[in-house]
Amino acid sequence: MANGYNGRILRVNLTQGTISTEQLEESFCRKYLGGAGFITYYLMKELKPGVDPLSPDNKLIFMAGPLTGLPFSGSGRNCVGTKSPLTGGIAKSEVGGFWGAEMRRAGWDGIIIEGRAARPVYLWIRDGEVQIKDAAHLWGKKTLDVQEAIRVEQGDKLIRIAQIGPAGENMVRFSCVMNDLTEAAGRGGTGAVMGSKNLKAIAVKGSKTPEVANKDVITEHRKWLADNPKLYAGYHDLGTGAGPMMLSSIPLGNIPIRNFRDGDFPNMANITATAIRETVGIGMEACFACVVRCKKIVKVDEPGLTVDPGYGGPEYETLAAFGSCCGIDDLKTICKGNELCNAYALDTISTGVTISFAMECYEKGLLTKQDTDGIELRFGNKEALLNMIEMIAHRKGFGDILADGSRLAAQKIGRGAEALAIQVKGLEAAMHDPRAKAALGLGYAVNPTGADHCANVHDPLFSIPSFELISYHPLGILDPMPADELSPRKVTLFHYFHSFRTLLDSAVLCQFVPGGPDRFTNLVKSVTGWDTGMVELLRMADRTMTLARMYNLREGIDSTGDKLPGRFFQPHIGGPSANNKLYDRSKFERAKSYYYSLMGWDAKGIPTLETLEAMDIDWAADK
Repeated sequence: MANGYNGRILRVNLTQGTISTEQLEESFCRKYLGGAGFITYYLMKELKPGVDPLSPDNKLIFMAGPLTGLPFSGSGRNCVGTKSPLTGGIAKSEVGGFWGAEMRRAGWDGIIIEGRAARPVYLWIRDGEVQIKDAAHLWGKKTLDVQEAIRVEQGDKLIRIAQIGPAGENMVRFSCVMNDLTEAAGRGGTGAVMGSKNLKAIAVKGSKTPEVANKDVITEHRKWLADNPKLYAGYHDLGTGAGPMMLSSIPLGNIPIRNFRDGDFPNMANITATAIRETVGIGMEACFACVVRCKKIVKVDEPGLTVDPGYGGPEYETLAAFGSCCGIDDLKTICKGNELCNAYALDTISTGVTISFAMECYEKGLLTKQDTDGIELRFGNKEALLNMIEMIAHRKGFGDILADGSRLAAQKIGRGAEALAIQVKGLEAAMHDPRAKAALGLGYAVNPTGADHCANVHDPLFSIPSFELISYHPLGILDPMPADELSPRKVTLFHYFHSFRTLLDSAVLCQFVPGGPDRFTNLVKSVTGWDTGMVELLRMADRTMTLARMYNLREGIDSTGDKLPGRFFQPHIGGPSANNKLYDRSKFERAKSYYYSLMGWDAKGIPTLETLEAMDIDWAADK
């Protein structure tokens, strides 16, 4: 077995109550690397076509990569995947904290959960010992209470826990799996699938660090990060969502305002990470082994509103989703919303965008107080936001409709509501607007999981001679490109960047830790001992992306799903971005076609048999 791997996958069938171990082969690892690559393979290979995502036939898969749990920044991540109850296609989401590293220290590279337990259970792993434990006493509890209870029960305060909250138990389609209370495998409804299996948590304690081929390179990389704090100083000081970044996003038209409709939000400065540090922030925390320390901690303790610092604090996506996207400029309310989502295990992006969708429906008269249980669901109504989060998590009243996500909710509401649902393939758009980032819009459309910002290029980073641009020089990306450009050279950049992000998600390594393709390649070589290079690694990524494409095609998600909401081709209403150059639909369509050709897919976005054979995944054609 190659260095960098434990060589073991844990398989748990909850229906049968069985636990088994499978050995990994080095040739398999070299094809799929880990994380997202492993998950895509197993979903395509083992799931039957047309499986109901919330049935026992679906599988929930937790995977690490060869870099997970090693002693350097960014290595504390793991990947969670399944068939999405939100999109009906593939779902995979990366998550930080300490759980992934602990799973690797316990001797496992991944866990495949099958079937459905007859009653609530949790999985307890201590190194090679694995037990299915009763969780009836944990069902219905919030995440902080569950963490405390399991640690007391097992007599160890350092146990790491991946779990769902009440939202997952109620199978909210955008509920998530939480690591360590504050880190979310947020997108696609992984928590709903975990809840459908009656699996409350996976608790892990390990004692052995994975072996690597060349420890000197690991030491050098750790020293390089320590010696170059300017590369991550912004994240270290403020996390994501710093004041200048959010304020400058308004004239660019990037930050969503009132369901991506408007172009101005005068009190944006009130809800930034800078405002957090100056008001409710009480510190910063880190994931496993990380010097960046980008995780906020907030505390609010005033009459009628308290926020527990145990649930961390809101990052940029949450600040924007509950803030400007819902027309709310009260920071303490946003912090409370973040706490509720972490306690109930809800994806803050889908929660915020789905509520902002409902707010616009209400203001347009498509919904009334009678529909919304007496709640005046208008933009800016902070009490309505918090009430609706509670109702969604418990599937109460109108919250039961929104708990299925904006696409299904719009179908139920009707009367043109579909045009107000800002989603791709059923996944609500992240807090970045293609009208300001042209290639990001292409990424939203063609990404197999939907409108995900993490597996995507952010055009302004490559519009100036930045560190990001310089790190791509070895791939032939030499010159800055305007953020609104959507030329073949920009599509080529997107292709490389998208593939590199897929590699990070397979390795599994945090994208907020600086490095670039060359440094990443050196890390993979030093950990595994493989004589590899960027050409082989990019082929790994394209293999994974093509396999994910095949999976979606099998589930009925074809090129007709590679589209953007019509709103992104319209101007913002009011504000400094109202007169910005419009996102060009014809250029978008040409860019999409060129991307298909770069991937070896035909004009309809279907991978050719020659491409499948060249990637050694022609077996997928039979699936």
